[in-house]
Amino acid sequence: MLFNIKFTLFSPLEQFEIITLFPFNIKSFNISLTNSSIFIIFVSLILLLWLSMSFYKNNIIPNYWQLFFEEIYNLTSNIVRDNLNVKGEVYFPFIFTLHLFLLFCNLIGMIPYSFTVTSHIIFTFSLSLSIFIGINIIGLRTHGINFFALFLPRGVPLIIVPLIITIEFLSYIVKVFTLSIRLFANMTSGHTLLKIIAGFSWTMLISGGLISFFHIVPLILLIALIGLELAIAILQAYVFTLLTCIYLNDVLELH
Repeated sequence: MLFNIKFTLFSPLEQFEIITLFPFNIKSFNISLTNSSIFIIFVSLILLLWLSMSFYKNNIIPNYWQLFFEEIYNLTSNIVRDNLNVKGEVYFPFIFTLHLFLLFCNLIGMIPYSFTVTSHIIFTFSLSLSIFIGINIIGLRTHGINFFALFLPRGVPLIIVPLIITIEFLSYIVKVFTLSIRLFANMTSGHTLLKIIAGFSWTMLISGGLISFFHIVPLILLIALIGLELAIAILQAYVFTLLTCIYLNDVLELH
């Protein structure tokens, strides 16, 4: 029993546990505030504060806040321009907001004792599914019934039409899962590895004797992995945004 308690307390997966902090129910609906929902609100507030600071006293020679904002703005603008061309300008506010929100969620999740919202499949899948539904609505409004030509490439022999439609439809549906699982898996695996290496280093340090001296080895590895995880956090926000633009372009151009 004692072993199980210790294992639970020091499990690398403990950091992903969703905890109800403020329980609240309306009849049969549970709208309690959890650590996950609170961090979503916290990230949104931090994002708004950062944007306010970026727009505060803009100068021709930008300050650090303004420079950082302009770099992310230009990066997102290039993503939209390269994948959606001029027709993507109307979708830029959403793409930019999506990019910023995921970036801040990933980066704030790197702070010790914080919570990584994007490490939960329910969040990433819900976000991907919402984007997927929105993209399909845009495609239907743009092309009408011709939107379904997306599942039947031109020049396909009639005999294999059912097979091609099935394959195209399944590959189209899979986009929801690949988009959500990629972000979830990268954030979860990276944070789990950091927790394991940190725990290993701490165990060596408190063990005493000569072995405590060698805790510096996993500690150095941990510092290197933190740098790598920061790069992955930034990259995954970029990749999610990029794929969203690519999927949106597919329904606009019927590729």
